[in-house]
Amino acid sequence: MRLGLICVGRLKAGPEREIYARYAERVAALRRIGLDGLDLREIDESKSKSPAERMAREGEEMIALVPADAGLVVFDERGKAADSAAFASFIGRERDAGRKALWFAIGGSEGLDGAVRARATAIYSFGAMTLPHQFVRILAAEQIYRAMTILSGHPYHRA
Repeated sequence: MRLGLICVGRLKAGPEREIYARYAERVAALRRIGLDGLDLREIDESKSKSPAERMAREGEEMIALVPADAGLVVFDERGKAADSAAFASFIGRERDAGRKALWFAIGGSEGLDGAVRARATAIYSFGAMTLPHQFVRILAAEQIYRAMTILSGHPYHRA
C-alpha cells in the first residue's frame, strides 16, 4: 500500500524540514511490510479573504490529489485520539484489506473543510492544542514511521 501526505503550506529550509526528511527516509527504508514510501504533496495556502473560502479551496485541492480508490486519513483537532499501537493497527487493517494507497492530510491555518472530513476514512487528533502545521507534519511522519516499525514486529517500548 502506497502512503502519502498532503499538506497545506510549504516547508522552508530549516530544522523542521530536516526532521521531516529524516522520518520520510526512514519510512522509505521499511518497504518489506507491504507499505511503500511517503509521497509528499504540498498545496499553496489559499489567498481567499474569508476563512470559509480558504478552507473550501484548500479542501478541493486536497480531495483532487487523493485517488478515488485510496483511503484518506485527516489530522484534525476534533478527531479521535489514539495511541501509537491503535494507529498502527488501523494502518495494518487498511493494508490487509487490500487498499492500494492511504493518504494523510493536514489542513491549513483555518483547519479542514467539511468536505475533506466527509471524504476521510478516519480522523485522528494529536490533541486539542493548536500546533504549528510544520510540527504536525513532523508528528504525522514520525507516527507513520512508528506504525510501520510496530507492524514490522520491531520491539515497541510500550507494548
